[in-house]
Amino acid sequence: MIKKYLNKIAVAGLAAITLFMASGVDIATAHADEINPGYVRSVYTNEWIPAAQAATRPIAIMMPTDKIAQPSYGISNADILYEIMEEGDISRQMAVINNWTGLSKIGNVRSCRAYYIPEATEWDSILVHFGGVCYMKDRITAPDINNISGTNQYGVGGGAPGAGAFFRTADRKAPHNAYTSATGIINACAQLGYSTGLRPEFYNVKHFTFSNGVNTLEQYGAAAATANAINLSKVFPYTKSAFTYNPADGMYYKTIHGKAQTDGLNNQQLKFANVIVQNTKWVKLDAKGYLYFQNIDTTEDGYYFTKGKCIHVTWKKMGDYTPTVYYDDFGNEIQLNEGKTYIAVAQKGRAVAFN
Repeated sequence: MIKKYLNKIAVAGLAAITLFMASGVDIATAHADEINPGYVRSVYTNEWIPAAQAATRPIAIMMPTDKIAQPSYGISNADILYEIMEEGDISRQMAVINNWTGLSKIGNVRSCRAYYIPEATEWDSILVHFGGVCYMKDRITAPDINNISGTNQYGVGGGAPGAGAFFRTADRKAPHNAYTSATGIINACAQLGYSTGLRPEFYNVKHFTFSNGVNTLEQYGAAAATANAINLSKVFPYTKSAFTYNPADGMYYKTIHGKAQTDGLNNQQLKFANVIVQNTKWVKLDAKGYLYFQNIDTTEDGYYFTKGKCIHVTWKKMGDYTPTVYYDDFGNEIQLNEGKTYIAVAQKGRAVAFN
């Protein structure tokens, strides 16, 4: 069964090329002598990746920020890493991973919240989580959503689609010891009838706009502030997530709870070419502290960090499957640098510090 699904993923590579060409997007963004046969540019990072991988649906997997739950496994494979606040003033992460089919251990896996779903759907992801809350009920059970859950999918009911994909370890206590794997996800998709290839009726071939070269933000002059250190302790007071810029490789290295945030599979510290803070309207829904974020919106602002610099941005997202687009103060879509991106969906009113 697994071999059958991996073969489908490989065959889907040809479909990806057809899909991208039909969209009018030039998948070979380099000069002719730089084109790699059988490879295309990743819509997530702009790096060259095999066409079969490009045709594979990513997973969007919920991971904790709890100090006791570190490190997560497979998180360094995230092309896009979201961090958003939850109840109790503790944030959670959602890792969007395109190259997941070879991972033997992913997680640990935690529950989802309703406002993560629009972020997951804009990538046509398979959403992997360990339960959720009642506010997810109508959306998580909609026909277009393909999710795999280790327990009741909206907390108080709904069953656990694909629960066999998960396993627990003995090194940590529940709820911090639930994991999944590529094998488990592939089997669950087969059982649930989920496509592991991108769905043309939902998938957007255009997401970020990437720079043709290195974008140093120097074109913005004095409007591009120095940002060698990014401090999100007011946005995420529990984790105190932060970044330090390394000019040697042009990457922002992430810390959590005052220490390097690493991947349990390879002990590598998480690093990103692009860091985005997306200020977002929010409200508290009930006495338990469950939150709502208005992540489909057109008028809010934020910041874009890259290469030790920062500019102010605005953003818009028009629908569940519509990508979030970021603009500079001149109304131009920002140009990201090649590589991975971290996005903090921040509660409006909580300030980010940088210098």
